[in-house]
Formats: sequence, structure tokens, C-alpha cells
Amino acid sequence: MSKRKHIKVTYSTLASPDPLLHEYFDESVVEAKAGFGKTFPMYINGEERTASETFAKRSPVDLDLVMGHFQKGTAEDVNDAVAAAKAAFPAWSGRPWQERVAIMRKAADLISERLFHMGAVMSLEIGKNRLEALGDVEETADLIRYNCDAVEQNDNFNRPLLSESDKHHNRSVLKPYGVWAVISPFNFPGALAGGPAGAALVAGNCVVLKPATDTPYTAWLLTECFRDAGVPAGVFNFVTGGGRSVGQTLVDHPDVAGITFTGSYDVGMHILRTFAQGRHPRPVIAEMGGKNPTIISKKADIDKAAMGVMRSAFGLQGQKCSACSRVYVHNDVKDEFMTKLVDLTSQINVGDPTVKDNWMGPVANKGAYEDYKEFVADLHANGDVVFGGKTLEELGNGYFVAPTIVDNLPLEHRLWKQEMFLPIVTVTGYEDMNKAMEMANDVEYGLTAGFFSEDDDEVQWWLDNIEAGVLYVNRSSGATTGAWPGYQSFGGWKGSGSTGKAAGSFYYIQQYMKEQSQTIVD
Repeated sequence: MSKRKHIKVTYSTLASPDPLLHEYFDESVVEAKAGFGKTFPMYINGEERTASETFAKRSPVDLDLVMGHFQKGTAEDVNDAVAAAKAAFPAWSGRPWQERVAIMRKAADLISERLFHMGAVMSLEIGKNRLEALGDVEETADLIRYNCDAVEQNDNFNRPLLSESDKHHNRSVLKPYGVWAVISPFNFPGALAGGPAGAALVAGNCVVLKPATDTPYTAWLLTECFRDAGVPAGVFNFVTGGGRSVGQTLVDHPDVAGITFTGSYDVGMHILRTFAQGRHPRPVIAEMGGKNPTIISKKADIDKAAMGVMRSAFGLQGQKCSACSRVYVHNDVKDEFMTKLVDLTSQINVGDPTVKDNWMGPVANKGAYEDYKEFVADLHANGDVVFGGKTLEELGNGYFVAPTIVDNLPLEHRLWKQEMFLPIVTVTGYEDMNKAMEMANDVEYGLTAGFFSEDDDEVQWWLDNIEAGVLYVNRSSGATTGAWPGYQSFGGWKGSGSTGKAAGSFYYIQQYMKEQSQTIVD
């Protein structure tokens, strides 16, 4: 096949930026399916490795479709991966940083070159529509490039300090920790595996990646990119398996110097509480979900607000930490907003996400599917389900559900504060904006938030008072979703919610390094 034209896609892309995108993607789906059913290895110390048992990865789009068989890694595999990373660390961290940057830029270029194949696999692996899947893959490459840029622009964080005399030479340098574990989630199997791994690697750490059991295929394709870019043996390792057998062994391992975790609140808090125990404190970069609000003023552009909420509530089936799951809309414009939101939602096509016209695919797995049924039964009993609220078995043998809008749910109901991680949004009216702000801030999470108003004073008031790390105003392409490396950081407030996942911020890569002060006297 001839070399394909590169087409840039981000989460703000509302439609294909180039007609060739659909042609390339459709070809790649056919090519990807032709390779399904194989057995894929782990990757430890530069070598492929198999385990005594494997597990089948079935597509949530079609449960009869076995995408591949992956290894059930054991504690021994983890121990070997950590040992390999530890042994490789002196050479990798001692290598000139310019060489590390060059290798990681090559990895990013390979990810971009393989955009459509990786996007097709991801779409079938987790149910992302084509633009979301391609955006995830491209973000992976851009995160790696962004962190390479940070190292270059800051001379690998080697800075002169003030000196008390001409004979004293003081410097601050940042140095890598050692072995870094990346435990990545299912919903962004490229960006939230490759982004943290790339940052750790370019900083000089060695990595052990453990992907979610729902998304081992994308992680293997990422592993191939690192390998083919020339990352040395032992510097990057890939281990598949369960959270208890593989993930917990990484958390407990004394030679793991730092961890990046993206996932549930309960698991993240467990890691934060336990990982630092031992000989000395160890860093954890954790992002543990969201319950993200949008406030809509009576001075809002309601068309913008309805589009922004719809896209943020139902993109990737609501399975984003940044998804909009709560809406507070002024009573004067609530009816207009609800009419427009329901109308937009009714136009969503649900089905096989590799099909061009389908915007929503299935939820990720059986657990999510069962949770959806439980939540909507509760919402039907306690609120008014004005759209959706049902599973869609007629669409085939996959985990398909309807986007769901709920009104008149009592404000004391648990689902105003509990993260559902599903395509469900609850809406309520308000009279007093201060009360709306109080309700918006009254959760343990603080990842993202959105606001719609055409009044500059209201906008500034909201920015001054909302408690969240990533803020959006009047963003029709996503009320609470869509940050992109270099354009906006991925922050988080409230220690019990999101802590420190600033994957595209000025301060991200520094979290993979520790400061050393050096003084030389003539």
C-alpha cells in the first residue's frame, strides 16, 4: 500500500477534516480484522514472553469477535520486568538526554504513521467512534512530543542558581527516579498509556506498563512502536494480566520507584495510601475519575450549551473521567435547553463504532452494561427519564445502551455525587447562581467543569469560584471534555478526587524527576 497522507484529528474535530480519512479508516478496519485471533506476547527485557495461561479479548461491539489472545501474566513476570528495568536504568538515565529525546520522537512518529491501524483496533477494542479513536492515537504521539519539547526547552531541567561568591557555582538539576510503573485505563488506551510512559522514558526512567485487561491490544501496538523506535531492552516492558496478580505486584514491589495510575477512585486511593509505605516515600501520579458539572446561565447561548453538554455527556458513551454528568441550568432557560438537548441526543446513531454514521458505540464491558441497567432502573424510579434509559439489544451482540437524560432527580439522590461512568446526565434547574455554584462544588471530585454565559462578569465570577482543575467556558465542542497537549493542561483539584494528572501541562514531566542541588567551589 502506498504511503498515506497524514490527517490531523483531535477531540475538537466535529467532522472529518479530510475526505480521505474515511477511506483510510475503512481500509484499516478490514486489515485489522484480518489479523484478529492471534496470540500476543508480553514484552520483557527486549524479548517476547508467554505465560502458562491466556485470556481472550472479545470486542464489546460483537462478543463473538475474538480480537486476540493475551497473556495472563504472573508475579514472576512482574518481578522479571522490574528487574530488567532496574538493570537498564543506569545506562538509559546516563545516556545524553538528546539521544533519549531523539528515540522518543521516533516513537511518536511511528505512532502517527500507524494512526489508522491503531485507531481501527482501538475502535473495535473499546467502542470508540472513528474520530475519537484516531484522536486518542494522535494525542498519544502529541503527548510524547510535548514532553520531548519540555526537556529540550529547559535544557533537561538543568538550571543555574544564585551564588554567594564568584567562586561558588550552584545549580538545580532534575534527575529520574528509576523504575516507573504505568497502570493505564481502558478508556484512553493510547494516550493514558503512551503519554505517561513517554514522559517517564524521556525523563530517564525505565518503564513497566500494565494496561487495563479490556485494552491489551492497543497497548501491544504501542509497545511495538517503542520497540521499533529503538528503545533499548529493559527500558520499556509490557506485562498483561489482572489487577490483583500484576497490578498489585507492581504496587507492592520495593524496586518500583514511582507509579502513574489512571482509574477508579477506590483503587487510586488504595495505591496512594499503600505505595509510600516502606523505606522511603515514593511518588504517585493519580487521576481517579470525575463528576463534572456544567452551569448554564440565563444569559447563555443555549445552542452552544446544548451541543456542548451532549458531546461531553455522551462522547465515548460517557466513559471519560471528564464527561459531563451533572447540569445546573437557570429556570428561565431550562425548557429551551432541555428541548434542544433532547433533540440533539435523539440524532445520535448508536451501533458499530467503525461504521461512519455511528457516533456512539457500546459500553466497555459486561460490568458497565450491568451497572447501566442498575442505574437506569433507579433513575426511572426516582426521577424523570426524558430520553433513553434502556439497553439496545436490537443492535446486535454487543453492549449497546441508549444515551440517557434525567430530569427531576431529587438533589439528595446518590447519583448526583456518585460517578456512573456511563452515558447518563442528570439535569436540574436553579434560580440563584450562588446556589448552583454550591451544588457544582459539592462533590469529592474536581477534574473538569463547564460554564455557558455571554456575560463577561458572570464568566469571571465562575472562573473565580468553581473548584475544578480544567475549566471550559462556552465550548460547544465539549462542555467539560477535550483538553489537548500544549493547549490546555489536564489538572485536578480536591485530594479525594483527582491528583496531579497534568498530562499536557507545564508541570507534568517534572513529576517524573527529583531535584538535586549541586554546589561546586573553585
